[in-house]
Amino acid sequence: MAADDQERLEAQAREAIGQLASFDRESASDGEHRAARWIASQLDAMGAPAVVERESAHGGYWWPLGLMTLVAGLASLTTSRMAWLLAGSSMAALVADDISGGPKLFRRLLPKRPTWNVVAEAGDPNADRTVVVVAHHDAAHWSLLFSPAVPEFFGRRFPGSLEKADTTPPVMFPVFAGPLAVFLAGLTGSGLLRRIGSILSLGAAAVFSEIGSRSVVPGANDNLSGVAVVLGLASSLQAQPVRGIRVLLVSTGSEESFMEGMQAFGRRHFPGLDRESTSFICVDTVGSPTLMELEGEGMLVMRDYPEAFKDLVSRAARDEGVELVRGLRFRNATDGLISMKAGYPTVMLGSITEFKAPANYHWPTDTAENVDYGTVADATRVCRRAIELLARDA
Repeated sequence: MAADDQERLEAQAREAIGQLASFDRESASDGEHRAARWIASQLDAMGAPAVVERESAHGGYWWPLGLMTLVAGLASLTTSRMAWLLAGSSMAALVADDISGGPKLFRRLLPKRPTWNVVAEAGDPNADRTVVVVAHHDAAHWSLLFSPAVPEFFGRRFPGSLEKADTTPPVMFPVFAGPLAVFLAGLTGSGLLRRIGSILSLGAAAVFSEIGSRSVVPGANDNLSGVAVVLGLASSLQAQPVRGIRVLLVSTGSEESFMEGMQAFGRRHFPGLDRESTSFICVDTVGSPTLMELEGEGMLVMRDYPEAFKDLVSRAARDEGVELVRGLRFRNATDGLISMKAGYPTVMLGSITEFKAPANYHWPTDTAENVDYGTVADATRVCRRAIELLARDA
């Protein structure tokens, strides 16, 4: 790609991220809706007809998980083994469902708000093969839990361990383990397990309460950088169309409330997308210094992305002369988890710092001026080349 194309993509990303980061975009909020309308208008102007789809979401994860862990913790304070057994088993199952891309059964009891997805079509509308490029435009709450000082501290003091690490810390394990320990205490009568379950469950409830009390971050890296890639692809495909492949450009709402927007997209669109001829590229947080392709992800169960598709994206990066780090797995979840669980070939592109963590993740410093726009442009080029390779193989 010519230097002026790289500069154009960077400039376009700066404009989009600067515009969208200037107002709050909490999940399932008026700000999220405003962002969706702006993104759709830009896609329309680039020749990718877009619609804004209204869906329904709770819009947060802290109250559902906080309430579930609180129920288990309070039950553990009683003297009833039956209470430990029932509350522990039910809350452990519901926590696992909520954080693993399941139907989120507990949330059906909670209030819902509108959330907004943007879906645009580009490429060859009559092609047999489809690729869906997914980002999200809502932003997260910050929390002391997400302080960037934590990975920096361990990275600087334990460089050998950092070099060997290929998986991020399992931050949701204690959330699940608390109710599970309460259940096991009910099963065995163990006082030690009851105390462990009480500490973990009530501690988790306190942390979720703290997250819920915090403000929304600007979310420039997470994930306006991904939105910028979607817009960059629309511009690129308008200037130089790729024949033989249909491209859906999607920006979801309520990703930060554990992929509620993407689950709604699936309910609406998966029935019309053939699993044999449809692939998904999830682009999330690509504004850190080094572009990265995940091997797998999952908060409880690690699910690896398909090797053949990962290799194709790696080839796309080589073709573009872009460094693409491999070998990392994240104990978190992105929209890519939903399409992968539904049976679609999926890959996830992200980015990392020298400490193998996304820059300014869920932190107030996640601002437009702290985005690495070269990495955003590189991600756009890699996605464009991957689309060309998929079209060639169709």
